[in-house]
Amino acid sequence: MSLFRDDGIVLRTQKLGEADRIITLLTRGHGRVRAVARGVRRTKSKFGARLEPFSHVDVQFFAKGSELVGRGLPLCTQSETIAPYGGGIVSDYARYTAGTAMLETAERFTDHEGEPAVQQYLLLVGGLRTLARGEHAPHLVLDAFLLRSLAVNGYAPSFTDCAKCGMPGPNRFFSVASGGSVCVDCRVPGSVVPSPQALALLGALLTGDWETADACEARYVREGSGLVSAYLHWHMERGLRSLRYVEK
Repeated sequence: MSLFRDDGIVLRTQKLGEADRIITLLTRGHGRVRAVARGVRRTKSKFGARLEPFSHVDVQFFAKGSELVGRGLPLCTQSETIAPYGGGIVSDYARYTAGTAMLETAERFTDHEGEPAVQQYLLLVGGLRTLARGEHAPHLVLDAFLLRSLAVNGYAPSFTDCAKCGMPGPNRFFSVASGGSVCVDCRVPGSVVPSPQALALLGALLTGDWETADACEARYVREGSGLVSAYLHWHMERGLRSLRYVEK
């Protein structure tokens, strides 16, 4: 029997029995973890209020074996709030839908429980912090998070140089199957011809150039979001359920 302590973001919760919940977290040191939190659905439980989606928490786990993720679910025995990002997210529909898509993305990119995914964890913490503060439009924050999540998981798209032969850009065509921008010689059936402004926006979101992203016209933002969604869908093999509710 072992105690473990880690900090993480609550991704989702599921009811268990009459008063318990299964909490899914993305943690710094152990990746995605599912744990049972007993009694948190009782009205008087202060513990349960800390374990809601979007919450950044410091958690103590109790596991039966020597590993946190084993044959059975560990118990979540203590929780302290680090940052209640949900307070700045759930009260606004655009932030809430964008944040929900971010949580789903983080869970989908961490398929194997117990495997550390520090870069994905840090991206999620930073994305939720930015979203909760309202520093940028929620759909821009979401697209930036999706692009960077793809990048840290090995699917970084190219928005300038040809993704196949490396020909310096800008290049006219874009193919989700080929990895982004492609030159005229490398284009494949299904390639599209996006506007230069949309590609410049996506490049800015990927690199963190918020001055360029915030100044982009709405029509190019919508076009860019469509490219991000198509690229994400291709590499995840199925789309995000929560994306359909995101305001553009």
